[in-house]
Amino acid sequence: MVTTTLTDSAALAMGATAHILIIEDEALFARAVEKRLKKLGYECALAGTLSEGFEKARALQPDLILLDLRLPDGDGLDQLGTLTQINSERPTPVIVMTAFGEVADAVRAMKQGATDYLKKPIDLEEMVVTVNATLRTATLQQQLERSREREARSSDSLVMIGESLPMVELRQQIIQLGRLTQPGAPGPTVLIQGETGAGKDVVARLLHQASANKNSPFVHVDCAALPRDLIEAELFGHEKGAYTSAMQARSGLLEAAEDGTLFLDEIGELPLDLQAKLLTVIERRRLRRVGSVREREIPARFVAASNRNLHQMVEDGQFRSDLYFRLNVLTLTLAPLRARGDDILLLTQHYAEQTARRYHLPAPSFAPDTLTALQAYSWPGNVRELKHLTERAVLLSGGAPLGVKDFSLGGPLTTLGSDLNSGSDPKTNPMKGLVSLGDAEKTMIQEALLVCEGNISEAARRLGITRMTLRYRMEKHRIRLESAED
Repeated sequence: MVTTTLTDSAALAMGATAHILIIEDEALFARAVEKRLKKLGYECALAGTLSEGFEKARALQPDLILLDLRLPDGDGLDQLGTLTQINSERPTPVIVMTAFGEVADAVRAMKQGATDYLKKPIDLEEMVVTVNATLRTATLQQQLERSREREARSSDSLVMIGESLPMVELRQQIIQLGRLTQPGAPGPTVLIQGETGAGKDVVARLLHQASANKNSPFVHVDCAALPRDLIEAELFGHEKGAYTSAMQARSGLLEAAEDGTLFLDEIGELPLDLQAKLLTVIERRRLRRVGSVREREIPARFVAASNRNLHQMVEDGQFRSDLYFRLNVLTLTLAPLRARGDDILLLTQHYAEQTARRYHLPAPSFAPDTLTALQAYSWPGNVRELKHLTERAVLLSGGAPLGVKDFSLGGPLTTLGSDLNSGSDPKTNPMKGLVSLGDAEKTMIQEALLVCEGNISEAARRLGITRMTLRYRMEKHRIRLESAED
């Protein structure tokens, strides 16, 4: 039995703002369900008949429906298919509630599109676990669909900017690898190596677009961001009952890639025990979900990337040699930005113009010494750092030519607050330039998250602290991210 504390925290962690419609004619039971779900933060509506349920479903467009199969004005089973399609934009998950002994009805409901079922008398805590799991799965499916739509929209504009010799050779290699794929068949496994921020994800997406299966899913998995206690289930999926909170079967990210591309970013962070399981999947093209004895075919192409020296990790016992040799058949090495010469100027110009167009600003220009300084800078954060510094410089320039100071090369980023005091005289303001230790810490965290594009794991590594410590300090300084990768 899952405790109330666990189920409550699970719902709150999901940001429990979903709308749930309860179609149930037993008023006391319906109100008990409503009270329990509202305690978790869910918005609830009640309906005592099928007709009332349809009316409220059309008006409210709920995220989930709890449906009793025996109602005064009809059988819920007969209307199940219509309820699942009540929302024109996406299917609505329906959990049916059936009396003890009506297992046949539950089976029929699942075949007709129900997401799950609960047997009466219903344990409210079991119901909460099922509701949480159903909504979480629905959210993941919607995110996957949105990801696919974004991939489709951005595929035509996905380009690798640069005319340096390393980039010309890399583009040629991507084209050659693309020719090795056949429709419906996985292409060869590829390992991409390069420093953090150099653009390994762009190379992986270009490999996908160059393949014969470019219209199939591209699934990006950040191995460093997956929670250690859930990483196996996230990758391989699980069956219902595989562990305490697994109230329904769920496919993993490896299955979600279908016959497209599975991009395993920062594969060096994958635990050793899961490295062995991943190797088996790559070799046999089959996997077993957690808690299952059935094998499923995995037709996806595997592309892996790492900013760490995997060969050295093998020697240090931190990475399996057999997996390394399996991945290292075809390797693409991405040159750091500092080794790409004039590409620095091309990228700066590209990101500056892109930012100006996005925010309807005047076309950017550069002060005479700026481009020289940009080329002389070492760019430890590579293309990612250049992109963020350029975007920020354009946004804060006020339309003036971009100077070296606008890019804050090699130093902390100028904050808006300090800009307000820029005209004060140091002699009359002895505290100018000094900040509290807390403010300095907050600024360092914000800059690290900016350079790392909100990737908390990467930001923690660059700051030399653990993810848990970074999350604590983000909470302490009230630093919020619209979308963070952990």
